[in-house]
Amino acid sequence: MMATTPVAVVDVSALALTPLDIGLRMLLAMLVGAVIGTEREYTHRPAGMRTHMLVALGACAVMTTSQMIFWQYRPFGATPDPARLSAQVITGLGLLGAGTIMREGPSIKGLTTAASIWATGCLGVAVGGGYYMVAVVGGVCILVTLVVFEWLQKKIVHNRYALYLFSVTCTEVAGTMERIYALAGEADALLNSFHVDEVKAGFKIRFKADFGGRHADERLRKFISDLSADPHTSSVTSDRSRM
Repeated sequence: MMATTPVAVVDVSALALTPLDIGLRMLLAMLVGAVIGTEREYTHRPAGMRTHMLVALGACAVMTTSQMIFWQYRPFGATPDPARLSAQVITGLGLLGAGTIMREGPSIKGLTTAASIWATGCLGVAVGGGYYMVAVVGGVCILVTLVVFEWLQKKIVHNRYALYLFSVTCTEVAGTMERIYALAGEADALLNSFHVDEVKAGFKIRFKADFGGRHADERLRKFISDLSADPHTSSVTSDRSRM
């Protein structure tokens, strides 16, 4: 006779989530989202504390629900995949993060906030799955990335880039703007944050230009000189911007 292997019997009721377990997961998810969102709120980003709290809470709720569905139908022979719903959450967060990305001239802003929203959702999934240590350590790492590395990046950027605020008074906007972009291309400068106001002398165009890299002073002087020589331009002023 063939020997039969004993089958382990799992008490499904012992694995069911209690209201206390669910409440603790929800609170931890909200706390993780609040900490990350507070940093974004403090730095005046598009998505702040409440947004990150809701993202973490929603992701946690979906993952917790997936686990409950799995253990509810497991005794009947069904094997639902608890990761299916959470995968859809992570995909959907990409659409939410896309709403925080804005374009100003040739530069794009909001990528870090979009990434923090996506990462917060991932932490919410971890909390919902019961992996509390992953959520806590991940939250600390995200906070360190947003705070410490931002400070370090500013120190490095301050040495690599030279950002100037320009104010140009002109009589014609379209031609002057075209000339500014052409001269910026020749000077290898990056432009952003354009604002146009109507004044008595015509129009005043304010913008930022980055002249970082080698020979920055020389390229800056040539840019100002050539722009001042434009027939539509009456005055050009510039100030070094603080990073």
